[in-house]
Amino acid sequence: MSKQASAGRPSGPPRRTGGKPGRSGGREAAQPRAREGAGSRPSGGRPTSVDPARGVAYETLRAVSERDAYANLILPSLLRRAHLRGRDAGLATELAYGALRGRGSYDAIIAAGTDRPIGEIDPAVLDALRLGVHQLLHMRIPPHAAVSTTVDLVRSVAGPGASRFANAVLRRVGEHDEADWLVRVAPDATENPDGNLSVSYSHPEWIVRALRDALRVNGRPVEELPTLLASHNARPAVAATALPGLSDVAELTESPYAKPGVLSPVAAVLRGAPDDLAAIRQGRARVQDEGSQLVALGAAAAPTTGTDRGIWLDLCAGPGGKAALLASLLAERHAAGLVGDDAELVAVEVAEHRAGLVQQSLAAVQAAYDVRVRDGRTVGEAEPERYDRVLVDAPCTGLGALRRRPESRWRRTPTDLTTLAPLQRALLESALAAVRPGGVVAYATCSPHPAETRMVVEDVLRGRDDVERLDTPSVLRDLIGSRRLPDRPEDDSLSLGEGPDAQLWTHLHGTDSMYLSLLRKRI
Repeated sequence: MSKQASAGRPSGPPRRTGGKPGRSGGREAAQPRAREGAGSRPSGGRPTSVDPARGVAYETLRAVSERDAYANLILPSLLRRAHLRGRDAGLATELAYGALRGRGSYDAIIAAGTDRPIGEIDPAVLDALRLGVHQLLHMRIPPHAAVSTTVDLVRSVAGPGASRFANAVLRRVGEHDEADWLVRVAPDATENPDGNLSVSYSHPEWIVRALRDALRVNGRPVEELPTLLASHNARPAVAATALPGLSDVAELTESPYAKPGVLSPVAAVLRGAPDDLAAIRQGRARVQDEGSQLVALGAAAAPTTGTDRGIWLDLCAGPGGKAALLASLLAERHAAGLVGDDAELVAVEVAEHRAGLVQQSLAAVQAAYDVRVRDGRTVGEAEPERYDRVLVDAPCTGLGALRRRPESRWRRTPTDLTTLAPLQRALLESALAAVRPGGVVAYATCSPHPAETRMVVEDVLRGRDDVERLDTPSVLRDLIGSRRLPDRPEDDSLSLGEGPDAQLWTHLHGTDSMYLSLLRKRI
């Protein structure tokens, strides 16, 4: 298995070849386990006497652990504060995201090297150990450097006793490579297949089961589950949207820092930092996953009945990526005389701070827009049949975006699948009330789980005869055009599903696992 940070887990679960860790006859039984040494002091504060990249990665992990911060929001601010760019910023990013993705596997490995449960280790020390294990097992960093820098970090934040404990644990971890450790610590694949996959691919067991269900319900072979789990542990490519009318793919790819996207006609895949491109610095292009781009493009391309006046609604607009693309498409149509002079995008967001992010996202767009702070569930009643197109990018568990939001797999619980359901249904009902006869509603989630996707649509449409489900895969195939996935050139369906809704998959398409259902209200 490659130690490159972008590599996934093995293509199948590791097979157990020996006794369980800690039992007589196994190698572990003869090895003493580390104890957290006396003299440890309470942790706290910013790490000192460590290199800036590792310090930033550590602070990111502590913010996630202590304050439920989001890594994608806290890390950029820490990088700016530390004045890290280029390779140092890349190292800090890989350390933080890699440790968060691998936490489940790494905790099992750390537990095999100490005499106490993971829950009894000082959380500050545990976060540092996760960084150290990631360097030892998954990066091309010399073992002595991985150990010494982590020990220095622990000494800085928790004292000499804790640093001796960390040194003992990491030296023990360094005795085996990652594949060997996973064979030793993962449950037996025959006796406990979900537990084996959970440890081997660093996902909670309930998510393993949920994704298996999602594959099955969507007609995908359940044998793809290990590959899907592995895709969540690979470093994702960074895609950008060239906002129509403000930029184009040709401009972005004139630079050595980008190449054309794989699926979306307005996408470029970045080779460097986003700020390397002038269009991104100026707001004429923005970082956005190709799956998210296809959702917005699909909402704008779905056929309406009657005249599309250009009165569009983004019902759950924060933080604004899809709203910016929709507004740019609307401005382009207005310039071509395809919509009227009263064309406008209304962007609704219930949280004021997220509405502020939407406002920032729309700042460079030349279309008319109106950002409103309100509950999307009330819009349909307040403005019945006003809009030609409505996008509902509903709040969800985010099971389709685990590679980009690695901490979310450790925060979500099985109950989220049910507690979010009433909100998702209410938002879709509001959207259907707000759209005019002949208009289109696009319901999307960044989750492939049926409880958040097709079950929501089917429940809302049950008993209604005023809504028809469009052939969403067909709409997306028209947008994708002649593009084909590099590893599936023979597949004309692009694996979007048989309809009427479409499901993207991280392991097949290289995008977040976005779901999209296009609905049209009958006249």
